[in-house]
Formats: sequence, structure tokens, C-alpha cells
Amino acid sequence: MAKTEKTVKKDAPRDEDRIRLPVLLGIRPGLYLLFLYSLILLSVLFLVFLYPGLSNPGSVLVLRSEPLGAAVRVDGVYRGSTPCEIFVSKGSHPLEMTLPGFEAYRQDMAVEGRLAASLFFPRKEALSPRLKETSPGAALLAGAADYAAWSFTGEPSSSYQIPQSLSEGAYRSGPGAGDRLSYRRMDGLLKSAARFASTRAGLRDLIRAKYTLDNGGLSPSPLSLIYTTEAVAAYLSQTPGSGLWLEGILPAEMAAILRKQPWYTKQAQDRAGLIPGSRLQGPRSGAPLSLGSLLFREIPAGTLVPGGGLFPGEVPVEAFRMAESEVPVASWEAFLEARPEWGLEHTPILLEQGLVTEDYLVSLERPASERSDFFSVTGVSWYAAAAYCRWLTALLPESLADYEVRLPTEREWEYAAWAEPEAGLRDMLGGHWEWCGDPYAPYPFLAEEAEAQEEIASPERVLRGGAWINPPGSVEPGTRASLPPAFCSAFVSFRPVLAPKPGLAKEASHE
Repeated sequence: MAKTEKTVKKDAPRDEDRIRLPVLLGIRPGLYLLFLYSLILLSVLFLVFLYPGLSNPGSVLVLRSEPLGAAVRVDGVYRGSTPCEIFVSKGSHPLEMTLPGFEAYRQDMAVEGRLAASLFFPRKEALSPRLKETSPGAALLAGAADYAAWSFTGEPSSSYQIPQSLSEGAYRSGPGAGDRLSYRRMDGLLKSAARFASTRAGLRDLIRAKYTLDNGGLSPSPLSLIYTTEAVAAYLSQTPGSGLWLEGILPAEMAAILRKQPWYTKQAQDRAGLIPGSRLQGPRSGAPLSLGSLLFREIPAGTLVPGGGLFPGEVPVEAFRMAESEVPVASWEAFLEARPEWGLEHTPILLEQGLVTEDYLVSLERPASERSDFFSVTGVSWYAAAAYCRWLTALLPESLADYEVRLPTEREWEYAAWAEPEAGLRDMLGGHWEWCGDPYAPYPFLAEEAEAQEEIASPERVLRGGAWINPPGSVEPGTRASLPPAFCSAFVSFRPVLAPKPGLAKEASHE
């Protein structure tokens, strides 16, 4: 019994340990602890509310621009694009906003700071300048050029998307659309850009750009929606081939609805009665003209009737002369003697300038014994072919001072291909692909204005005629292809034409 009592006393809880703080310098613990805690609290408050404003004073600039997307530089350093918020330290700073097609906005900013609570409530300064366009439609033109380049990438997928370059350009040009002359020019650019709307994504961007332009870059209103819809409907009904264009882009269910529209039915009926070929206005007259080892055959004026080909209707073609054959090596070597900068030995320089590719003049690599005087030169870039034409133009006699040698347009080439038996031309189909002068567009017949068509550059140039390597029966006069103008290939040559200079050709057509 005694043992049990002893065990219970041993396991019983003890009184709590007590720690007594000493008195410091005669100050009781309660007082100096209060001082210590207050000091810590004041330090935290100082670090949070005052130190940021003392160590790095400044303001947050809230920047916008009209239009948006301008690059912002402070002290010459890129800091973002509008709309954006950036912190700038206290003092005087040069600020610049730049956007392609607009004058740069510059201002010396006198930035102040805020002392208290700047970490949580920084001082803010707002700036929203309206950028001034350098020329009407400049932003839209830049967007249209980018739009044309992206058209060669095909329909976007889940793995990649394409930018809305055209509608972005229309938005940026919106503030200048109040000038009717500027608006007509920009509307012409949109119609010319339609030549590159070969995908559903491109068609969406084109429609979005039209609605944006018609509303001056602002959100569409009910009235502007009606106006734009009417303008689009009028364009489709009045533009030959627009039904063919949309039918190839729209999804199957929407294409079926399109085929029920009266204007589409009329366009289809008009095309159905066309028989492909060239209708010459008169018989060929005169002997062939010899220039630089080339014989130029006369092609009388007439009408190109492609039928189911590229052009949806009858296309008038002015008279011109075309080389009987592709440029032979002998004539090309004469060109190189006069223009040695285009010789093989200068290929590294031409490559650096972006005028040729590695396969430049592959036909000249064959031994001279294996080629005849009429062996076609191949591996010629579009730039090199154009240089040859300029050289041959300089050799024209005074009697042909109003003429020029150049690459044929698509219409001229196809017109001559249909007329080949009558015109005395040789090997227009299945010899080599031949350069044309035109920039490539999927739907060139949609162009409205020649000026707008020339303003929107294309990254590729047209090729016609096919090559011997193509399967038999796969090439016809309407077959077309395209390549970048610097590209050189063993399957590509060219055949120049002799025609009146552009201004003189227009004057002759009005006489």
C-alpha cells in the first residue's frame, strides 16, 4: 500500500515553470517590450509604405494610342506596345510611340513620384495620343502586303494560325477614312486584296476588314452593317467570277446555298457557253522580227476565251510580238558578255543580294558540245530574266523606240498559247515552265484597279506552260504555277515579248 502511494506522488503534475524578465536600466519588462514591439511595427510600416517611395520614386504610365498597337520606348528602350502600363522612375524621360504608317509621337515626360503607399497605390499618369497617318491608306497597304504573303501558307490548323493583317490594317487606317478620296483608295486596296483570299481564314479577314473600314475603324453600327452588306452583295453580283471564287473557299454546306443564288446561276451560265481559245481580230501579217538571236512572231489583237480556265469571261488582248522559242543559250551568253555582273562567277554576290538561288544557270554547266544554239537557257531567276529583257530593250532600233522587251503577262501568254499553231510559236506546252511578268495571285481576275493591284506586292511570280517532267496531258494553256522571283530551277526558262511601252499602249487603245 505504501508503494502505491509513492508511485502516485511521483507521476503527479508539477507546477508550471515561470520565467521572470529582468529589469533593464531600471525599466520594467512591460515598458521595454512595448517599446520593442512598437519599433518593429514602425519598421514594417516604414518598409511597406515609405521605403518604396524613397528608394525608387516614380509613376506608372497608363498608355493607350489611337490606333492601338504602337511600340512604346522610354529613354530609347522598348517597353511594350499600347495599351500598356509601365513604371517610370522620377525625372525627365523622352517617350516615343511608333507604328508603321504613322508619324512617331514624341514627348518629354516630367515624371513625379508618390511618397506614401506607392507600393499599393502608385501614382499614375494617363496618356492617349491619336497618331497621325503619314499617308492615307499606308497602314492598310502594309497590312494588305502581309495578307498577300500569308495567303501562300494555306488554310490554318490547330497547330498554327495566321494574323488578321488585313483587318488590322483597316482598323489602323480607320481615322483617315473620313476623306472620301482616301476611302475610295482604301476600298480599292481591299478589292485588290480579294485576289489573295484563297482560304476561309483569309475570307474572314477580308470581310472583317471591309466592315472595319466602312465604319472608320470603330465598332460597326446597325446602319454601317447594312451599308457594308449591300456593298458586298453588289460587288459579288457585278464581278465576273466571284461565284467561282467563293465556291472554292466556302464549306460544302455554304457552297450549296451559294449555288442557289440568282447571280451565281447567271455567272455559271455565262461561263458554260464559252469555248476556250483565242479569237484573233485579224490574220497575222509581216515577217518575223529578229532580235538577239530571237525571232519575234506577231500576235494580232483579239480576245482570250478561257472557258473553264483562270479567267471567268472573255478578256481583250492588245497586239504584241512573242519570241518564237524560249531564250536559247547563245542569246543568253551574248547578254552575259554585255552584262557580266549576271555571270556564273558572280553567283555569290547575286546570292547575297537575293536575286538568284543555288541552281542559277544550271543549263550552262553542261559541256558546250552537248547543247545546240537553240538549247534553252534554264536556271534563270525572274530577276535575271527581267534584266535580260532590259538589255534587249536597249538594243532596239530607233524605229522601235516606243517599244520594250519584257516578260509576258499571264493574259498574253495564255492568249498566245491558244493561238500557237496560227502564230508560229514553238513548244509553249511541256518544254519548260516560263516566267511571266505578273505577281502571282490565286484569283487575279478579281482585281478592280490596276494601281491598287500594283501596290499590293506578291511574294511569288507566275509560271506558265509546264515542263517536260510533268505527266502527259496534265498541262494545258490555262495551267499555272508560281515561284519566288529569286528561285532558279532546271525546269524553268522564259520567253520574252515585244510590245508598246505602257503609256503608249494605253493611248493606242483609246484611238
